[in-house]
Amino acid sequence: MDFQLWYTLVLLFITSILLIKESFETELILLSFLFLLILGKVISVKEAFVGFSNEGMITIGFLFIVAAGLNNSGLMAQLQNLLFGKSNHSGYRKKLIRILFPVTGVSAFINNTPVVALLIPALKSWTERLNLAPSRFFIPLSYAAMLGGMCTLIGTSTNLIIYGLMEENGIKGMEMFEISKVGVPVAISGLLFIIFVVSKLLPERKESLQTLEANTREFVVVLKVTPKFKGIGQTVEEAGLRHLTGLFLFQIERNGEIIAPARPDEVIKVGDRLFFTGLPKTILELQKTPGLKIIEDAQLDLKQYDSSEIRPFEVVISNSSPLIGQNVRESNFRQRYDAVIIAIHRNGERIQKKIGDIVLRAGDTLLLLAHKSFLKKYYHSKDFLLVSESVKVPSKPVKNQIIAVVTISLMVTLFVLHVVPIVVAAGIAVMILLLTRTLSLEEAREAVDFRVLVIIAAAFGIAAGIKNSGLAQFFAHYIIIGGSGFGLVGVITGIFLITSVYTNFITNNAAAALVFPIVLAVTTELQVDPRPFILTMAIAASSSFATPISYQTNIMVYGPGRYRFKDFLKAGIPMQFFITVVSVTLIYFFYF
Repeated sequence: MDFQLWYTLVLLFITSILLIKESFETELILLSFLFLLILGKVISVKEAFVGFSNEGMITIGFLFIVAAGLNNSGLMAQLQNLLFGKSNHSGYRKKLIRILFPVTGVSAFINNTPVVALLIPALKSWTERLNLAPSRFFIPLSYAAMLGGMCTLIGTSTNLIIYGLMEENGIKGMEMFEISKVGVPVAISGLLFIIFVVSKLLPERKESLQTLEANTREFVVVLKVTPKFKGIGQTVEEAGLRHLTGLFLFQIERNGEIIAPARPDEVIKVGDRLFFTGLPKTILELQKTPGLKIIEDAQLDLKQYDSSEIRPFEVVISNSSPLIGQNVRESNFRQRYDAVIIAIHRNGERIQKKIGDIVLRAGDTLLLLAHKSFLKKYYHSKDFLLVSESVKVPSKPVKNQIIAVVTISLMVTLFVLHVVPIVVAAGIAVMILLLTRTLSLEEAREAVDFRVLVIIAAAFGIAAGIKNSGLAQFFAHYIIIGGSGFGLVGVITGIFLITSVYTNFITNNAAAALVFPIVLAVTTELQVDPRPFILTMAIAASSSFATPISYQTNIMVYGPGRYRFKDFLKAGIPMQFFITVVSVTLIYFFYF
């Protein structure tokens, strides 16, 4: 073996150890690997940075913005109950079944990357609201999307790349559902394996914000039940108002009578006033629930305000404030400060009055909704000791919600019908969202996870290094030679394993491109039909379960799920082994 092969092999080994031990950030490790490959003259500078102009990486960046457009419209928050359920009663496995099967079904016909991009914000918000550990759901989400991609030609970009390689080499490209014969049973069995096995291997990590402790600064908010509320006639528990993260329903006022404490079996009626204590973020989300009303405001629709213009603020009333001694209704607060009081905090005291009847005191903290200029306008005001921006909750008017849905539908249609490439379709969607003010430039910038983009871009340069050094051919030769001693099953297994190794370390698209010529060489030598072996490679290339850097959806859920590299190894290696056995068995059964 020459120097470059040994050099790359040593670097790959060290990089793998560093990634597993999480000695440094993932993107820093991969970029270091990339620069060392340049220094060793394994790859050129152009090859190293080709990933930074790759349309796949650019597409992911656009999809982050498109997903933010849907999430910031507030529509995903409204659809959470429909998608995931509003109750915390159903068990963990039932929740997984409800989420994973639809995700796999959709991912078979829509590229799995945008599916995951759109669901991440909604799933994160749902886990926070029900006090669930996001780490129990995000790896299954990514795996389910990958399994869906195996089911049809358009399910993943990898299948389309293989289709193009087949055409280039004089082989008829895959039909739309040719891969389905193997892909669908693999996907179904894979989902069951996730639900009954992988689910037990996942860590349980929650955001620190997800626990409302005794010493947490609590605000009190009062919401009136109107005839539009869907929970009328249901108990507190059935209406989904019992187990809310960062919120506690402590009393109900009905026809002047106080019901305290509010029991889980208490039936909700029209006109009830519900007294909650909790965190600003959950209060702002709760007040947007259809049928629950804080106050009437002619100038501001509290359920459909534009969160790029209207922001939540927290202000502390000073000792010299003219508000002291007045109740909220008499203070004329809305006209005086052009702001709406949503909730009030008073030294941990649970105020048992309607917001309008509360007499304000020095030191009270008010949660407000006001124009974004409020901070600059009142930061130095003597009326308040402190003015600060609070946690932002996505919200847009109904017209922007409609625009977001239409835009995403247009993006998917343009791509599925092959009118334009996915990168162009996503770019058009971004421009529509920005030009219609459905998303502001500031919100678009905040939506892009540049860490993920760097990891994806670096992976292409690393793939070139592994290919240039001869390391790819070295591994492939020995795995396939070793497998051939076991007949066709051994060769199929060898192709599946080498593709799986590549796809877990150098991305699925790069793995497909590298292994395809090896598959053709093997089938030519054996004088057999290459199609079953190409399908084997296609399934294996989408089996990127064991590492977070192997597939876009794994990278995308890495942060929101609060994962470590070893979490993917722990859950992904058994999954990888299971899918390998099922896939090889099915391919041998159907074709040989």
